[in-house]
Amino acid sequence: METRSTSDIEESTEKLLHDLKEVVRDGEDLLRAGADELGERGAAAREKLAAALEAARETQRRLQERAIAGAKAADGYIRENPYQIIGVAFGVGMLLGLFASRRK
Repeated sequence: METRSTSDIEESTEKLLHDLKEVVRDGEDLLRAGADELGERGAAAREKLAAALEAARETQRRLQERAIAGAKAADGYIRENPYQIIGVAFGVGMLLGLFASRRK
């Protein structure tokens, strides 16, 4: 299974944010062109908006597929190693309880 580093995840997130910002910017251009203006400028803005929306949808689809694959991998690991996972969860709970009790 392919594992992704934090930098890969951050890069994908940044690309998604960039694409969404581009969609908003193109939408604003379309609004500035005016709803009544169906000329060349309006058509070009609509085309840019459609392309940006398609890029944002594609990025969202890829991120969703990766998230689903990651969730399935985690589920498979948990099902294969239930006692180890219970032990880790118990240890983390003990540490959190220890830290919480020291704060009082």
